[in-house]
Amino acid sequence: MKSFNSVFLPIFVVSLASSCTPSKPTRLGQALYIGKDLLTDYRPQPSLVTESHRINRPKFPAIDVHTHFKTSLDPKFLLKKMDELGVKRVVNLSGGWGKKLDTTLKTFHGFDPARFLIFCNVDFSRIDEPDFDSQMAKFLEEAHAKGAAGLKVFKNLGLTVKDISGKTVPVDDERLDPIWQKAGELGMPVLIHVADPVAFFKPIDRVNERWLQLHRHPNWSFYGPQFPEREEILVQRNRVLSRHPNTTFIGAHVGNNAEDLKAAGAVLDKYPNFNVDIAGRVAELGRQPYSARRFFMKYQNRILFGTDRYPGRPDQPRYKIYYRFLETQDEYFDYYKHTFPPTGEWKIYGLHLPDEVLKKVYFQNAERLLGIVGK
Repeated sequence: MKSFNSVFLPIFVVSLASSCTPSKPTRLGQALYIGKDLLTDYRPQPSLVTESHRINRPKFPAIDVHTHFKTSLDPKFLLKKMDELGVKRVVNLSGGWGKKLDTTLKTFHGFDPARFLIFCNVDFSRIDEPDFDSQMAKFLEEAHAKGAAGLKVFKNLGLTVKDISGKTVPVDDERLDPIWQKAGELGMPVLIHVADPVAFFKPIDRVNERWLQLHRHPNWSFYGPQFPEREEILVQRNRVLSRHPNTTFIGAHVGNNAEDLKAAGAVLDKYPNFNVDIAGRVAELGRQPYSARRFFMKYQNRILFGTDRYPGRPDQPRYKIYYRFLETQDEYFDYYKHTFPPTGEWKIYGLHLPDEVLKKVYFQNAERLLGIVGK
């Protein structure tokens, strides 16, 4: 009996001439080898006959608590796209500090303070300065007075930020405590991104489910002795939650535990000052619809809508997919609008959340945490 060996390989889709010399790569795709046969740009279409819904606007006006956009973006354009997509407010987490923060606040918050909220950021490179703690506390006070609604912490903290000694600055470094404390005193939520997906901390080999993604973005890999362990970074964050119970924290990307919702729930159970957004993790949540729906139902008061994009961003648009995921019972559909799966080779399923939960996730939880209830 003749045997056939089949293998999937990520490739650049190319034009194959008779000489087998590839032309210039045009886009990423997938190849399937079976024996000596090569099938390029392999994208099998499911034969399933299931219901499919196109959700252009959310059932309730949404607040996107996790967006990033530059000051070069026209606020009028952004408002137009927000109206088209049913988004009543956006939170730009890339406010920065110094002149950048002033410009961001003026460009967007100054244009329409009801619809554009800006979070500032901290310059952790100054951590070795003797007055770092007092200067950062002062910075937060001034930023808040200017209109900054909260603080965003990027994933470099605990991962790649180093002090003068060359050591990685842990998330729970005591030099940072005045920042968390001051944010709590000012009522500024801290949206904190620590660690990353599990696969980013594993070898980039044949069993890594994000092999394709990590080959497109090799700098997203944090595997190796030069990086802290993923679990240790999460533990450091939890120590901060414990030490600052009066500060509101929002864990970006389901607290970076979307692959393990039991663990994510345990953190929510233990720390009442912790909340999570769903930005950039519908791919993970949607492939485990039973567990995800239970998670949303149990923690409906602690989950916030977010996309990690912005309304009108042309590449990898997410809003309509997120609406479909949250609102419908659709089965086995793409979590992306792209020429290839950006995260992993799977489909997702809708959660069909009840209205009372949708309202909380779309806007009520955000309004409460941001202190804009009734505004």
